[in-house]
Amino acid sequence: MRGRGKAMVASAVGVAAALTATAGGPAARAVGLAGAAPARAHVQTVCTVGVVRCASMVRTDLTVPGAQSSHGGYGPVDLLSAYKLPASGGAGRTVAIVDAYDDPNAEADLAVYRSYYGLAPCTTANGCFRKVNQSGQQGSYPRADAQWSQEISLDLDMVSATCGDCHILLVEANSADEASTQNDTTSDLGASVNTAASLGAVAISNSYGSVWAGEPDERSLDHFYDHPGVAVTASAGDSGYGVSYPASSPFVTAVGGTALVQDTTPRGWSETVWGSGPFSQVPQIGGGTGSGCSSFEPKPAWQLDSGCAQRTVTDVAAVADPNTGVAAYDSYGGFGWLVFGGTSVSSPIVASVFALAGHAGGATDPRPLPYQHPTALFDVTSGSDASVPASCGPAYLCNGEPGYDGPTGLGTPNGIGAF
Repeated sequence: MRGRGKAMVASAVGVAAALTATAGGPAARAVGLAGAAPARAHVQTVCTVGVVRCASMVRTDLTVPGAQSSHGGYGPVDLLSAYKLPASGGAGRTVAIVDAYDDPNAEADLAVYRSYYGLAPCTTANGCFRKVNQSGQQGSYPRADAQWSQEISLDLDMVSATCGDCHILLVEANSADEASTQNDTTSDLGASVNTAASLGAVAISNSYGSVWAGEPDERSLDHFYDHPGVAVTASAGDSGYGVSYPASSPFVTAVGGTALVQDTTPRGWSETVWGSGPFSQVPQIGGGTGSGCSSFEPKPAWQLDSGCAQRTVTDVAAVADPNTGVAAYDSYGGFGWLVFGGTSVSSPIVASVFALAGHAGGATDPRPLPYQHPTALFDVTSGSDASVPASCGPAYLCNGEPGYDGPTGLGTPNGIGAF
C-alpha cells in the first residue's frame, strides 16, 4: 500500500511481548490488509477503567514488523491520499489534544513519529509543541498513566499526519473520572477543554466518552464544550450503536468511524461503516462506531434528519476500524510502534482538517459547515454499527445510507471544502 512501507521500524521494542504482558493480547503473526478474506484482527481496548474512557483500540496480533511487513498501519501519505488533503497548510494554527493523565514521553515519541515520516520537527524549543496541565501550566503534570499515554501518542500523531504544519497543544487533565454521578457539574476533562480554548486553539479534539449503560443526562457539562468559533470534535465511541457523551453535546462535531481500504476505484480508496463487513469486530467484541439519537440533548438547527427529534450522533467520520488501522508510536511502558483503531483516530483527524482548511476561530461557527457543504464529503453508504442491523429505528441511525446517516454523518473528508 502506498506510503505504508516505512510504517514500522524493525528496531522497535517487543510490542507483542509487551502487549501480552500488559494488555492480555496474544502475540501472533503480522496480518495484512490485502487479499479477499483477511483474518479479523486481535484487538484490545486501550482504556479499561474509569467512568470516562479513551476511544481507542490497539492491535495485539502484530509482532514488530519492519519494512518487509504486509501491514504497518496507515501513515500520513495514506491519510492525505484517502481524504484528498493538501500536504501543507495550517501553519501557525494550533490543534489542541485533550486527554487524561500524563504521558511523560509525549514529546520524545512525537519526535520519533515525525522523523520517521519525514515531517518537520514539532518541539517545545521551536514553539510548535506545548504540553500543559489542565490549569494551563507547564512543568507540573498529573500522574502518569500507561493506558492514556497510548491515547495521547495516537492523538498527537494523527494531528501530525493530517496537518503537519499545525502547532500542537497537549492539555493533560488531572483525571478521567468526571460525572461520577448523573448531573455532576465538575469535570477535569471539561476544564481542560476550557484551557485549550483560552490558549488559542482553533480546533480541540476529545477522544473519549462516557461508558454509562445508556446515555446519562450530562447537559450540566455542556458549557465546557461551548466555545464559539472553535472547532471542538468528539469521538462517537467504539461500542457500536449507542450514544455517548460528549459526542452527543450539540456544542461539538461528533465524529464517527469507518473501515478504510485502498482499491482500484477512481478515488483509490473505499469506506464502509466501522462495525460490519469483512473487517468488522462485530459481534466478536462489540466494536464499531457509536451513533444514535440522544435522549436529552436538543437538536442543532442545522441537523435536518427527521427520524430523531433530539441531537443525532454523528456529524462526520473518518477511519477508525483497527483492521484498517493507523500507525502510531508510544514508548511509555515499552510499547513502541503500534497499530490503532477506534474513533480516537477519527476525532483528531477531523479536528486537524478544520485547522488545515483555514478555520481560525472567530465569528464563524464551524459546526454547521459540513452541513452547508455536503458535496465536499465522501458519502459512506454501506455497513452497520449494530450487531443486529435491523435493531435500530429508524434504520439510518445505525446503517450507512446515501446522504446523512448516524454512523458516518454526512461522510468523510473529500478535501477541505466542508471544513
